[in-house]
Amino acid sequence: MDRSCVSSRRAFLAALAVGPLPFFTLPGKARAVEGQFLAKPIPSTGEPLPVVGMGTWITFNVGDDPVARDARTDVLRTFFNSGGGMIDSSPMYGTAEAVVGSCLARLDRPKGLFSATKVWTSSTAEGLEQIAASERLWGLPRLDLLQVHNLVNWRDHLETLSAMKADGKVRYIGITTSHGRRHAELAQIMETQPIDFVQLTYNIADREAEARLLPLAAERGIAVIANRPFQGGSLIDRVERHPLPGWAREIDCTAWSQILLKFIVSHPAVTCAIPATSRVDHMEENMAGGRGGMPDAALRRRMAADVAAL
Repeated sequence: MDRSCVSSRRAFLAALAVGPLPFFTLPGKARAVEGQFLAKPIPSTGEPLPVVGMGTWITFNVGDDPVARDARTDVLRTFFNSGGGMIDSSPMYGTAEAVVGSCLARLDRPKGLFSATKVWTSSTAEGLEQIAASERLWGLPRLDLLQVHNLVNWRDHLETLSAMKADGKVRYIGITTSHGRRHAELAQIMETQPIDFVQLTYNIADREAEARLLPLAAERGIAVIANRPFQGGSLIDRVERHPLPGWAREIDCTAWSQILLKFIVSHPAVTCAIPATSRVDHMEENMAGGRGGMPDAALRRRMAADVAAL
């Protein structure tokens, strides 16, 4: 284990000892402090990050449509008013970064923003151009997190991002995958590279990451962003045909989206989940997934079994 990893683990464990994260350490079900949104520490620094963030794939790719941009601004306003922080995007998502930047400007750059985007090209030189374009589109002099998207040209891009981090041009660096792809290679990167974040697919119906990647993230002191929490909408469409289980009341859930999100963020190794939506009412439902009771290990097992049986 290299020195950076040891430092990361120490910072993470120290944050667990003093941070507002009771469900990490208590054996039973835990609750958020009344009225507060749950946050978990980024292992490499201890900086708290709200457990429910926001993705922008498809939902923010609306071009110059003024009506759609007004609607996305309302979604972001609700997100920040509810305690949200991380917004995740990518040059791969069409006009999403430009729309996010436009909305943030209209909201006067809300406090609490944690900006996360990616570099997605096989060309190392073009990667630098993409990063500069992302900063311009977001309207930010420096992004909080830059990730290598879907492991594309990851060796060269990680070298670039590491140099940027050393120069103070980005705060955190990471790497992403989705749909369960290339997990073996991702694990190798996590074992050998000094990254702050990893982004992967994890939800109540796709738990492959529990076997190796999530334990490895905890061991190496790497923050985890869970993408596809609703499996692109197909999972929530399936479960919403059924009434809420009786145990939903035990963890203060009034919607299936909250159940699905609380299952994800109650895993000790997961730092943040990033559902995407274009609707204010869905954003309000999603953000309630970061408040109130959280499931313990026994209830998590029951939740997974009950959803699998639907």
